[in-house]
Amino acid sequence: MVADDLRSLATVAAAVIACMGYARFTARRLRPGLPRLAAFLPVLAVLPFLPLAFRALHPRAISGFFLAWAAEFKLLLLACGQGPLQPTLPLPTFVAIATFPMTLRDPKSSTARPGLGLVESAVMAALLAAIVSLYRYEERMNGYVLLTLYSVHVYLALELVLAAAAAASRALVGLELEPQFDRPYLSASLRDFWGRRWNLSVPALLRQCVFRPVRARLGAPAGVLAAFVVSGLMHEAMFSYITLLPPTGEAAAFFTLHGACAVAEGWWAAHERWSRPPSALATPLTLAFVVVTGFWLFFPPITRPGADKQVIAESEAMVAFLRDAAGLAVDSAWSILSSWS
Repeated sequence: MVADDLRSLATVAAAVIACMGYARFTARRLRPGLPRLAAFLPVLAVLPFLPLAFRALHPRAISGFFLAWAAEFKLLLLACGQGPLQPTLPLPTFVAIATFPMTLRDPKSSTARPGLGLVESAVMAALLAAIVSLYRYEERMNGYVLLTLYSVHVYLALELVLAAAAAASRALVGLELEPQFDRPYLSASLRDFWGRRWNLSVPALLRQCVFRPVRARLGAPAGVLAAFVVSGLMHEAMFSYITLLPPTGEAAAFFTLHGACAVAEGWWAAHERWSRPPSALATPLTLAFVVVTGFWLFFPPITRPGADKQVIAESEAMVAFLRDAAGLAVDSAWSILSSWS
């Protein structure tokens, strides 16, 4: 499987570069609007199928997020003359911005947040490895304890994957990117969690593609709810990449529920004299709501068909590979030092 997916990675990378090269070429020659959108249709049709080239779940899910969601939305924005993509960008930079779900750092901003450092990344990687090691006892675990581990696993994995993508962008094309998480465990409301702390490239895209157009016609509450509904539909697609099964509607229900609650939060916040819970209470209540509704609606489409077992198996294989590689590196270094002495 590893050899097959390495070949698939090379094929998918070549196809992405070709697609983005074509999109950049046509965008330089066509004005924003229907002609540019029509020219993009072949690329928009091809990108969602590329993740299916992978047999392993992790590269299929990650490339699905990168290509079928982030890249598609950015190309739709480019077709309208908006968004982070510019036809004048060098091709490597254009490809990186188009395919990685990242937000460019504003060099003039004085409030830019630092990304994950080596120490933080190492701590998160160690915590993730510890969680993976606990899965060997999953048969003896309470179901809710296991789902709690899954929740932390998702957060740590996304942090590390997106930080790695940011590091690759910085090394290959010199892009400075905003970190994609801002301590979501400190969120004091759903609006704070989804809009300002969790996977920030997604709300940035939804804000441009969905919220602003709907707000202009129907008002801010409708724009918020529409953004959450679209996020739910895209998560249904992401879950289909994970399970290779048709959508169940549960992810859409999860995000629609959170969207309705976020609208209610905004309505309550608009009344300045109405009481609000202190942060010491608001944060645990917010996290509890996210976790409990996640247990109810978010995880079942993954756990029901057993996709979580494949996630565990692949994670255990990756941890074992890294442990063996680290041991080999230490042995080699020790041998070299011994030969010098």
